[in-house]
Amino acid sequence: MSMQFPTPEAMGEFQRIARATLGEGIVEGKMFGKDALKYESKAIACLLEDVMGFKVGRDSEAMRTAMAYPGAELFDPSGQGRPFRDWVGVPESSMSHWETLLRAALTAAHAADDEP
Repeated sequence: MSMQFPTPEAMGEFQRIARATLGEGIVEGKMFGKDALKYESKAIACLLEDVMGFKVGRDSEAMRTAMAYPGAELFDPSGQGRPFRDWVGVPESSMSHWETLLRAALTAAHAADDEP
């Protein structure tokens, strides 16, 4: 089993978008021992090697858009063929979209807070 460390480029972008969203309720944390971004103690993004996963919601426009990026797929942090249905994994090759997807994940988290 590999150690699954993030690439330096992916970690740099992770740190950049973490700084860019300071003050919006997003904090750095861990999810399954991996670097993650959380909102109200719930993970909304997770970095695994060169892929960032985002919890945008399975039926969302953000999910449909992200799944069209090259290499994007449902996020499976275990690598065991059990992907999270509300999460999309977007590779480093499309990291220019990561901040937008983080903001979509934050919007989804806000919407979940508003549900009864």
